[in-house]
Amino acid sequence: MGKRLASRDVQQQVAIVGAGYVGLPLAVAFAEAGARAVCIEPDAERVAQLQAGRSYISDVSNETLGALVRSGHLVATTDPAVIADCDDVLICVPTPLSENREPDLTHVVAATGDIANHLREGHLVVLESTTYPGTTRERLQPILERVSGLRAGIDFHLAMSPERIDPGRTDQSVRSMPKVIGGLTPACTERAERLYGIVVDRTVPVSTPEAAELTKLLENIFRSVNIALVNELAMLCDRMGIDVWEVIEAAATKPFGFMSFKPGPGLGGHCIPLDPFYLSWKAREVDFYTEFIELAGKVNENMPRFCALKVQRALNDHSRSVRGSRILILGVAYKADIDDTRESPALKLIELLQGDGALVSYHDPHVPHLPELQLSSVALEAALEHADCTVVATAHSTLDYTDVVERSRLVVDLRNATRGQTPAEGKVVKL
Repeated sequence: MGKRLASRDVQQQVAIVGAGYVGLPLAVAFAEAGARAVCIEPDAERVAQLQAGRSYISDVSNETLGALVRSGHLVATTDPAVIADCDDVLICVPTPLSENREPDLTHVVAATGDIANHLREGHLVVLESTTYPGTTRERLQPILERVSGLRAGIDFHLAMSPERIDPGRTDQSVRSMPKVIGGLTPACTERAERLYGIVVDRTVPVSTPEAAELTKLLENIFRSVNIALVNELAMLCDRMGIDVWEVIEAAATKPFGFMSFKPGPGLGGHCIPLDPFYLSWKAREVDFYTEFIELAGKVNENMPRFCALKVQRALNDHSRSVRGSRILILGVAYKADIDDTRESPALKLIELLQGDGALVSYHDPHVPHLPELQLSSVALEAALEHADCTVVATAHSTLDYTDVVERSRLVVDLRNATRGQTPAEGKVVKL
């Protein structure tokens, strides 16, 4: 168990409940700005790593973390009692889907209960976790008020400010990303704006927590729907014998009215594959059916299966069946240059190919092991020479795709990583 904070040697003490992909970079931002960031993390192993200055998040270096820990500006504990000593509490816990594809707020409810037990007058509580409209008002507020006996908007402040962390992105930071904030009252919004003003250059106030919650869903559903559009176009182009990548690149030359989205083997990550289900579930409560959004979800969910069939056809054209073929998957993270495999379509693709009898291996410089599939990353050079088919599922920038094509017997490129190359006809098959 952690210990309560004994001193107030900095101006602001911010508790971050959940020190994962969202919480830890946010904690680092507050600590670098001069506040004391207190990471409350139920995983004791993670807490030990943080206390030792060892980062398990690729966006946070050991050097940065170690310096902040040694200075006392970032501390970690499993004990939620430290909340009582802090000025502000940010909830950054996972919001997955249940087995029935419905919102699972188990972590949010548990965190809220812990906060309620140590809530005091003047506290600011902010939900950052992605969720459906109404969560802050309908789920958090009753728990906080019932357990603490305090009144939201009067005795303590309550707000929603959805996270916008994008793992692996280098052109944006916590500071440069505008922060949407919706408080329970105008005073709650103002109080949250003052807090986030420490670490961001611009805050974007909205009228209610519900508006903030829906803003995050819209951002990710926008991507989901547009990716579904180009995925469907890719399947159509496959039948028509047209290069979908050429079409997209040509359309992107229009200086207005078009945004370029890329097709691929499916959606991955902690938000985009899940967020549409949160909104669809909530919409049914008011007898509304988000058919457009759900259709996009169906298209994207079908992409791993379409890509598996693409591999099957490519092997067939080379007089081989999937069963017994040695297939090398390049990249299993859900996007390039990160180590995150949450909801990665590459994992589904591996399962489908294994189900068809293929002997599947993978290489990923960022993901050494896939315990759920009982696989480990293999050495690239030998794997390329032994594979009957190499499948580019995630285009990590550190890989030499010219060398990949030269060494491979057959390449199925699902990410257009081999663009510009002119290999022998039939050696490279694109999505």
